[in-house]
Amino acid sequence: MPAPPPDRSRSRIERYALVAGDFRLHGGMDRPNYELAWHLAEREGATVELVAHHVAAPLAEHPRVRWTRVPRPGGRALLGRPLLARAGRRIAREVARAGGRTIANGANCAPLVGPPAAAASDVNWVHYLHAAAPPPRPATGRGGLRPRLVAARDRRAERRALRAAGLIVADSDRLAGEITERLGVPADRVHRIYYGVDPAAFRPPDPAECSAARLAFGISNDGDAGERPVVAFVGGLGADRRKGFDVLYDAWRDLMRSDAWPRSARLLVAGSGSELPSLRAAAERDGLADSIRFLGQTDRVPELLAAADLLVAPTFYEPYGQGVHEALCRGVPALVTETAGVAERYPADLRDLLLPDPPDAATLAARLRAWRANRAELAERTLVFAEELRSRDWEAMAAEFVALLRRHPPAAAGFTSNASL
Repeated sequence: MPAPPPDRSRSRIERYALVAGDFRLHGGMDRPNYELAWHLAEREGATVELVAHHVAAPLAEHPRVRWTRVPRPGGRALLGRPLLARAGRRIAREVARAGGRTIANGANCAPLVGPPAAAASDVNWVHYLHAAAPPPRPATGRGGLRPRLVAARDRRAERRALRAAGLIVADSDRLAGEITERLGVPADRVHRIYYGVDPAAFRPPDPAECSAARLAFGISNDGDAGERPVVAFVGGLGADRRKGFDVLYDAWRDLMRSDAWPRSARLLVAGSGSELPSLRAAAERDGLADSIRFLGQTDRVPELLAAADLLVAPTFYEPYGQGVHEALCRGVPALVTETAGVAERYPADLRDLLLPDPPDAATLAARLRAWRANRAELAERTLVFAEELRSRDWEAMAAEFVALLRRHPPAAAGFTSNASL
């Protein structure tokens, strides 16, 4: 009697390639990439080939990690993308010949136009879907031809990459549905895996930690804390305005001019982008420089959330929303647009924290006033949800990812046969 074929679903994979822009300990997309790579090298004992612009330590120094460093000319992602894709395709071919697997993010390793053999990555981990993202909302109201051409190019590359991939991982159910609906990818090839979190860094702070964090950001602890609410925003301040800070700014300006909002309220803004200089100038012009603190790009998000009473994320497109997730784990209620991926995880008793899509300043201002009137109750409800979210760490996310790969080896995933869809 012939021996049964090996159980490929349970076989250990010796070599992986991961193709992504960056592997960092901070950033909504970079941190998940980092944690998966670390798990594969440290827990699975695999050789991990990273094709990236930047890899942070200690991952970059791991003995089982090999980094193909790809330049990002002038620090511009637009110039680095084709270089990343070219290097990714080369490493992916090497890894495939060795029986390994390649995991790419979106169009980072898009196949060239051609036959099925041109496909490069059999697994695609989607953090952002260009096909679903709304057009930019620049301050001038005019996006210009170049951004539209770049967006069209990105959508074409994304379509090739996702249609060629045999297995697709999405960060939320909403994102999984968008991939299927907008790109025509069969639903049985798309799987949802939620992010994890560092439960030690993102835990509800004690009163002493809150007080110290506020002092660190220049906020006095004197008087009644209820009369000086601290609101936080974490996100990019780029010209596309996807994170919606302009909506929050307008709502904040209107609140600060009303009698229903305390003059001692503070808005802490963590993030950078092309609009940061003009936003600082606007705050000076509108008399808001004392109430809005622009922190720029910062790795002090855990400390920022310890100082905050509320996070606001009036996003126009958010496949998941790790900043919201981290705030909730800190026990900080978070107002977020109802179409964000993370919003699907909100329990029924926190649904009043969800903003309509698209968000607008008048509604947001009303929600901020309502939050202030019920802040103690909302904080208590958030603590219950925080425990649920904190129970799933990065290790659990990565282990779920590996289990999915074992259940769907390349042949079963249809990598070759589906590459020309």
